[in-house]
Amino acid sequence: MLTSLFTGVSGMNAHMDELSVIGHNISNMNTYGFKGSRSYFADLLSQSLEGISGPNQIGAGVELNGVIKTFSQGAFATTASPLDLALDGSGFFVMKAPNGASYYSRFGGFQLNQDGYLVDPSGMYLQGYGVDSQGNLLTSLDSLQILRTSYPPQRTQNLAVGANLDAGSTLLDPATTPFDVNDLDGTTNFQTTVTFHDSLGNEHPVTLCYRKTAETATGNQWDWYAVIDAADAASGSAEVGGQGTLQFDTTGALVSQATTTSDFSFSGGAEPNQVIAFDFGSDISSGGSGLDGVTQYAADSGVYSLNQDGYGPGSLQGITIDRAGTLTGSFDNGRTGTLGQIAVANFASPSGLQSVGKNLFAESPDSGPVIIGTAGDQGLGHIKSNTLELSNVDLATEFVNMITAQRGFQANSKIVTTSDEILAELVNLKR
Repeated sequence: MLTSLFTGVSGMNAHMDELSVIGHNISNMNTYGFKGSRSYFADLLSQSLEGISGPNQIGAGVELNGVIKTFSQGAFATTASPLDLALDGSGFFVMKAPNGASYYSRFGGFQLNQDGYLVDPSGMYLQGYGVDSQGNLLTSLDSLQILRTSYPPQRTQNLAVGANLDAGSTLLDPATTPFDVNDLDGTTNFQTTVTFHDSLGNEHPVTLCYRKTAETATGNQWDWYAVIDAADAASGSAEVGGQGTLQFDTTGALVSQATTTSDFSFSGGAEPNQVIAFDFGSDISSGGSGLDGVTQYAADSGVYSLNQDGYGPGSLQGITIDRAGTLTGSFDNGRTGTLGQIAVANFASPSGLQSVGKNLFAESPDSGPVIIGTAGDQGLGHIKSNTLELSNVDLATEFVNMITAQRGFQANSKIVTTSDEILAELVNLKR
């Protein structure tokens, strides 16, 4: 008779433990990245009946055999911060505590701390791969720190020109109307301005001048000059930094081009004698069409493209993160650069991880050793920016489980009260 009492008590204890698991799930239904748990029961064997054939056994009740995390995918919530991240698929973010201990998490709400490190609200450091001074990804795993907050300038080295020069322009004979750097309007047919950058990133306006200098039966010749204004020249006087010739055929196509001078010394203390390559299109003499750069048609002179490769210094304005976890910085000089890449971890048995609180898990013998990779590789999930993963707790299911556990507790309590009533009858028999 006492056995039935203990059987009922074991059932009550087991269902109380299950209610604790259900309550933990429900209390974390709004916890980002939370993974719910499920209880599993096992029966207890007390004794076997002797003298009766067959496996006649009397059970001793039930016990909580295990509580296992369910790592099913949670839904996604869109946020305004690009540093809010979610893993779409398997894997964990790799975190490191200030004391150096490693942890793993599905929660991806990160921010930059005062030292430029990506951290979660608990101060855990997000791990990944940084970049060297050239913006190349490193191979060693470390706390991700945004070090590249500025972008160095680049001096102009190349200029590509797309334009049309009016075939009907007045011929300017070099013998009678020589080019005069101080009289551009009177000694050129067409002018346009382009901005070059020096080695310090300073901007310098340069005037490109074109003058028609020859008319022949096979085509026309134009001379061009790149003139530095007095205020931007290291000499303090207006001067020619580059010059050359353009030869066109009778269809207006560019036959050949030549640069005879390219020596730009700008004011402001930048590197002198800056060489700039001028590209007026693929000319016929080089195997091109002669029609994709500068042409000479009977239409007004005009420019439709001036593309130079220099730029000034820039400051970091924003960060974007792609599906592979690569962080790209946007700078106010129009450039972009790689800032790092987020690492993603996985385990042979994620359900064997040890929960340590604050959305963190620790490696355990049951989980197996950690496998480190990057998003999208080796079956790992992809990273979604401006997104947080919601809890995978299904409230309706938890309520059903709660009712079931409550009924199980009530049923087992009835065993105790029934056994008590029978014991009372036995005591009364003595009277």
